[in-house]
Amino acid sequence: MSTRATPQRWTMPALLLGLWTLIALSYALSAGLSSISEGHPPNWSRMLTWNFTDFYLWMVSVPVVAWLGRQSAGQGWRRFAAVHVPASLTLALLHVAVHLSIYWTLCGPGRAPVTTFPAFVRMEFAFNYHFALLIYWVILVVLRGLDSQRRLRDERLRNAQLASQLAQSQLRTLRVQLQPHFLFNTLNAISALALADPMQARLMIARLSDLLRLTLEERHALEVPLSRELELLSCYLDIQQVRFQDRLSTHMDVAMDTVHAAVPSMILQPLVENALRHGLLDKPESGQLQIVSRREGSELYLRVDDDGLGLPEGMSEGLGLGNTRARLQVLFGGAASVALARKAEGGTRVELRFPFREYVTEPTP
Repeated sequence: MSTRATPQRWTMPALLLGLWTLIALSYALSAGLSSISEGHPPNWSRMLTWNFTDFYLWMVSVPVVAWLGRQSAGQGWRRFAAVHVPASLTLALLHVAVHLSIYWTLCGPGRAPVTTFPAFVRMEFAFNYHFALLIYWVILVVLRGLDSQRRLRDERLRNAQLASQLAQSQLRTLRVQLQPHFLFNTLNAISALALADPMQARLMIARLSDLLRLTLEERHALEVPLSRELELLSCYLDIQQVRFQDRLSTHMDVAMDTVHAAVPSMILQPLVENALRHGLLDKPESGQLQIVSRREGSELYLRVDDDGLGLPEGMSEGLGLGNTRARLQVLFGGAASVALARKAEGGTRVELRFPFREYVTEPTP
């Protein structure tokens, strides 16, 4: 743990040291080239000493400027001026005093027309103090800009987390709506057979037990692999097969490259239930139900077909289809679509399209 954290801890200081070193070198080079253009041989040691002393002192001063910037952040211009005007004047004065003292100690007057340190200070003070004030405000502006960018990034992250939590809450609410609705309809079917055919009713109860076990195993999952969704759907269809007997035949046309696709949990069961209730239940002859999955480019395509009586006239979108549409909208927004249509040959077709991605198993804690 410590061996990985150490490089990260030193990355930012190293970058800052490199930045200030680059600035010092560029100023020293500029001074040397200016001296050459004026016909004087450059004294590189004095130029490097001057600029490295100057900018390294500012590098050390950055935490102080940053602290002062935090004291005035978000408190208005009066507070800003009250903090930074005296701070800039004082820090610039201190910086010039230390900078000139170190330079005089290391390099002396050189070719300057002075022989004492006070005379050297008088000669260099005006320009250097002005330059120090300018550097202070440049550092302050850069630091405040970086801090604003960081706060904006954090705010966006918090908003994204809140949006994600809201979406998950909405999905759980929508999913929970399905469970009592589905359970009520299944129990209603069992009660209809309890007196007429007790053995079939018992068989449906056994299948319901298996289905509830699968549902409880996935009770916290917002998404599951398509293979798991089809397993749950098979249990549900086993229950309905007992109810419909020979009047129902089911066909699953599932492409192999889609079985590991991530799908919202219980996304197909409401659509199949609608097909059985509104299309096939009142059909006097046998009916067919088909479930299709395909990958179409970057999308997953799911389809539920029946050859039943078709949609009743004036029928509005019920709980199952409305719930499915709402869940896909929360997860994928405009990238998902739900289409409900009458088939020309009779029956109903429901088509779902949403972005395809492989289901990733969450690590066990």
